[in-house]
Amino acid sequence: MKNIAIVLAGGRGARMNSDIPKQYMDVAGKPLLYYSLAAFQQSFIDEIIIVCRKDDTDYVKNDIAGRYSIDKVTGIVHGGAQRYDSVYNGLKLIAGRCAEDDAYEAGGISVYIHDGARPCIDPDMLKRLRADVGNYGACVAAMPVKDTIKIADNAHFAVSTPDRNTLWMIQTPQVFDFRLIWGAYCSMLEDKPEQKHITDDAMLVERYTDKKVYMSEGSYRNIKVTTPEDIGIAELFLKKLHCKMKCDKSY
Repeated sequence: MKNIAIVLAGGRGARMNSDIPKQYMDVAGKPLLYYSLAAFQQSFIDEIIIVCRKDDTDYVKNDIAGRYSIDKVTGIVHGGAQRYDSVYNGLKLIAGRCAEDDAYEAGGISVYIHDGARPCIDPDMLKRLRADVGNYGACVAAMPVKDTIKIADNAHFAVSTPDRNTLWMIQTPQVFDFRLIWGAYCSMLEDKPEQKHITDDAMLVERYTDKKVYMSEGSYRNIKVTTPEDIGIAELFLKKLHCKMKCDKSY
């Protein structure tokens, strides 16, 4: 089984209030994007495909992948207008390779779709995802919510309270058998009215296939850096993760 990571790094990070896209901002001395790439580089992942803005291609190739010896990067493709466009471009590169070389997909392919703004990937999490995608064909890193969630109307009044025991925070990586997620994306692109409602990859599998998506244990530290206060939290988590990996020889 070939394991391929698609890392999304094409956003602008408007909520970060910075002229520098958040995925390139300095976090603990390195660009934010570096940490997820390094996690995949040091894992069982066979290939990494980066999706970024066209103008950032040389920077990503030379100043991140090249500078930090992320040699599992086998492709850099350009992002699209929406997140699903960017993921599709990464999947399309894999589909093209499958079409050109039958041996490329001979043992099957698992695709790990990950937000480049989530730097705190735990090696144990990746191992769980690999096992779960093998068992179920579709899984996402996720954690049970800690807080009570309210459903509100347009006027901001609470209208209902869902059972907290059934609610999960969805993270990335989201991992799928390649043919499953490729087929779901191709179906979505033909269904234009529904495209605006798509917020993650699991939704496509839920909507366009009969496969159930398994909730694989992620980590409460697997945060997405979105606003300025997230940077300090990410730095703290990364320091703890680095110490854990350094002290635990199993990594």
